[in-house]
Amino acid sequence: MTDLRLALTDRAIASLEPASSGQYFARDTDLPGFMVLVGKRRKTFVVQGERRKAGKRLSVRMKVAEVGELTTRAARAKAKDILGKIANGVDPRASARKPDGDAAAVDLPSISNPMLRMAWERYRDGHMKNKGRSDGTINNYRDHIERLLADWLDEPLSKLGNDPSLVTVRHEKLTNENGAYIANGCMRTLRAVYNHARKVARTLPADNPVSAIDWNAEHRRNTALGLSDLEAWFTQLAALKNPVRRELHLFMLLSGHRPEAIRKARVEHVDFRARVLHIPKPKGGEVKAFDVPLSNAMIRGLVRVMRIGRALYAEQSREWLFPAESESGHIIEHKEKRSDLSKWGNDLRQTFRTIAQAAGVAELDVHLLMNHSIPGVNAGYITRNKLLSDHLRHQQEAISRRMLQAGRSRSKETKGQTGIWPALASRRILSDLLSGKD
Repeated sequence: MTDLRLALTDRAIASLEPASSGQYFARDTDLPGFMVLVGKRRKTFVVQGERRKAGKRLSVRMKVAEVGELTTRAARAKAKDILGKIANGVDPRASARKPDGDAAAVDLPSISNPMLRMAWERYRDGHMKNKGRSDGTINNYRDHIERLLADWLDEPLSKLGNDPSLVTVRHEKLTNENGAYIANGCMRTLRAVYNHARKVARTLPADNPVSAIDWNAEHRRNTALGLSDLEAWFTQLAALKNPVRRELHLFMLLSGHRPEAIRKARVEHVDFRARVLHIPKPKGGEVKAFDVPLSNAMIRGLVRVMRIGRALYAEQSREWLFPAESESGHIIEHKEKRSDLSKWGNDLRQTFRTIAQAAGVAELDVHLLMNHSIPGVNAGYITRNKLLSDHLRHQQEAISRRMLQAGRSRSKETKGQTGIWPALASRRILSDLLSGKD
């Protein structure tokens, strides 16, 4: 919500709506620098002024009292006294500290000692979005902070920094209730937010409180299909009722790419002449954009799904490769019941990596096809696009051929069929697409 300006009174403050997300200020029109900070759960009287030190102008913001502890008139009088001290060059926050030198008894919602909510929003907007992180990555971090740590949103980071036991207890609780992997992921997000906040809030404890936890052991999931498993999987795939979803799963198997990137693939990103599908914003953001080389089987699949999309979802298919009756216009959820389809999503990504090995594709080529970071010092000397039109496409073709050979039921295969779908006039449709016909 945007900040407000109004004459602050008890009645006006009581009528202020709680923030739907984040926080906002209601600034007093009678006393500049006097305001109310409104969050989701509470309202706080705050003052902000400027003082000079060594010829520099420094901004000072501090809490006066919680709304309800003082009347607005009493809070304004106290704020006027504080603002007078600030104008005279005095930092009133120093007098609010405990005699033993600990942090102020009252934690202030400011950049110098931010609430978790403020620190998360600054990390999200100032770091993740500026770095071009994908929507999926941002939403994953948001789930950690706004759902799993929701009760900490209006707590100052200094509270966690000064008492790491709070973090260790929460990690154990998340492990028991949500699982080891989610608990670790949530703590990694909190660690990143805290480190980012401390770049500005230098008074926060230097030791990240997350460093106190004992991490849960994590093991790479082994959920790939082997060559001998593909025939049964293709049989399940052919039985799916929705043909667009059927083609989505097949393309994810043949490409080995992340579900989110494929679900959001657009028609405009397919270049049949260059035989590539452009992925403009994969995991890692726009700087990681790349082209997927298309095998013949992948092209036939895209031609089929574009034809099917036009028939079933005329409007949505103008924009999306895998259209659906959803708010966005494309398939949102790629998961299936395991009884209907045993493997999907990242299972198929692991399968691609496994079958590529069986097809004799070199490790480096697999990294390039899956858009993985290339290990070692050679990474900076390899230009992916120079390998795309010839070498990588041949490797993609070899992997697709190996998958389809393993998945095809020889006993059921008939001339002119792939073994699971009846033949379509793919050549004519592709010709129309290349010529720009509707």
